[in-house]
Amino acid sequence: MSSIILVRHAQASFGGSNYDELCANGEVQAALLGEYWSRRGIVFHGACSGPRRRQLETARIVAAKYREAGVDFPEFKVMKEFDEYQAEAVMRECLPRLVEADANVRELRRAYEESKQSTDPGEKRSAFQKMFEAVIAKWVAGEVAADGAETWSEFCMRVERGLASVVRDTPPAGNSVIFTSAGAIGAAVGRALHLSAEDTLQITWMSRNASFTSFLASGERFRLSAFNAHPHLDGDGLLTYR
Repeated sequence: MSSIILVRHAQASFGGSNYDELCANGEVQAALLGEYWSRRGIVFHGACSGPRRRQLETARIVAAKYREAGVDFPEFKVMKEFDEYQAEAVMRECLPRLVEADANVRELRRAYEESKQSTDPGEKRSAFQKMFEAVIAKWVAGEVAADGAETWSEFCMRVERGLASVVRDTPPAGNSVIFTSAGAIGAAVGRALHLSAEDTLQITWMSRNASFTSFLASGERFRLSAFNAHPHLDGDGLLTYR
C-alpha cells in the first residue's frame, strides 16, 4: 500500500498584517519537521502543496532542510484541491447575519471585540476561535451560506478529487506528502472513517500546526494510519493551533 501524508501548515501570522504567511514560530516548526524526517531518511516519491502562502512556505522550509541534510526531496507541485475552505468569505458574509439572529454568536462576537483590548495575545486568539467555530459549524450544517463560495460538501469533494489524484500518482509502497490546512486534513479523515459532516468538522479543530496525518491507500481503499502526529515539536511554545 502507498502512504499518503498530509501536513498542516506551520503557525501562520494571526493578528499580523497578513495571516497567510508563517510567523517566526511557524518557521521553526516547519524546520523541525524537515529535520526530523530527513534524519530518519524518510523518502518521498511525490510532494504537493495547496496554493496558500502558509502552505507553500511550510513545504519550502521542509524541502530546504532535506537538501541541507543531503537528502533528496521531490519538487512539489501546487494543487488547488488542497486549498483551505473559504473561511474568509463565510465569516465576512455569515457573521453579521448571525450576530443579528443568534444570541450565542452575538455574545461570542462581543467577547471577541473585548479581547482586542487585552495585552494577552492568547486571550484574543481564544475568543476569535470560539466565535469562528460557532459560525463555521452553522455553515457546515447548512444553516447559513456565503454567496459565491463553495459549500462544505463541495469543499470535501474537492479534497477527495485531489486525494484520488495523489493516490493514483504514488507508486505501490511509495510515499507522498501533501502540505495543506486543517480543513483538508479533516476532510481526508472524514473520508477514511466515514464520519458525518459535524464529526469531520470536530476533527479539524484538533489538528496542530506542522503536525502530520498519515493514510494507507490502495485502489479504492483509504485508511487512517496516524492522526495529528507531532513528535518533532517538543519545545516550549511549539504546540499551536492557529
